Amino acid sequence: MTGRGAPSLADLPASLPIFPLTGVLLLPRGRLPLNIFEERYLALTEDALKGDRLIGMVQPQEGAGDAGAPPVYRTGCAGRMTSFSETDDGRYLITLTGLARFDIRRELPREGLYRRVVADWQPYGGDLADDAAPIERERLITALKPFFRRHNIAAEWQAVEKTPDERLVTTVAMAAPFAPSEKQALLEARDLAERARLLTALVEMAAHDGGERTDNARH
Repeated sequence: MTGRGAPSLADLPASLPIFPLTGVLLLPRGRLPLNIFEERYLALTEDALKGDRLIGMVQPQEGAGDAGAPPVYRTGCAGRMTSFSETDDGRYLITLTGLARFDIRRELPREGLYRRVVADWQPYGGDLADDAAPIERERLITALKPFFRRHNIAAEWQAVEKTPDERLVTTVAMAAPFAPSEKQALLEARDLAERARLLTALVEMAAHDGGERTDNARH
């Protein structure tokens, strides 16, 4: 990638490192804080800082867990490190800002501690620009109120009302305690309108059934 302006598909690298984490969702323009302490991901972070600062967030396939080199879903989202700090005990605290989704064409032979893949960006060129697709905003906000109460999530509703559509959908989709398969479905939604419809349906179902959904993210 060159410069700090909005990238084009041509700017995106042919390959990138991946960080498999169960239950973790990164979406374009979303912000994901990570606490890095495993040796392989410390190495990944250090190498990314020397290069384009891009890391591909992916989920292991259902039930595979995070240990070792589990099979992962085909679709992930690349994030650019936009903040970085080091702790006294050797951990890295970073924030990834979502850039664009990608499909994994193939995984590259392992040369170091972490995994790299060849990325196909072509299906997701639309991720590089803000999505202004219309959503059923009032229905989503109406559904969020009992959902937040059930999960003891505090919200300043006046601020929520003023939040732009894409930021609202992205923030809730990333932060809400959905199952990994549900998070993957939100990631793979075609566009903002489809993601908003799915998010609203998930929130409405969770508010009605009272099911416990656990985000098992481990860094």
